[in-house]
Amino acid sequence: MVTLDRLPVGRKSVIQKVNGQGALRRRLLDMGLTPHTGVLIRKVAPMGDPIEIYLRGYELTLRLEDAAQIEVEPVEEGV
Repeated sequence: MVTLDRLPVGRKSVIQKVNGQGALRRRLLDMGLTPHTGVLIRKVAPMGDPIEIYLRGYELTLRLEDAAQIEVEPVEEGV
């Protein structure tokens, strides 16, 4: 398993687990980052932080620190 902050641009994956505690975890879940949700890495800022992801029909910008709390399973292309 890999964390969301480690995926390259254009890579699709499925959220497996949302780590973190308290308010941070609740905020990530409230933004729609829930297990079994598909996500796509859309863009990375010029300095590498933040990243833009696409999920549930909308774009969301996350700091790398927050993205590191989300464990994902990359989806094989063509499957």
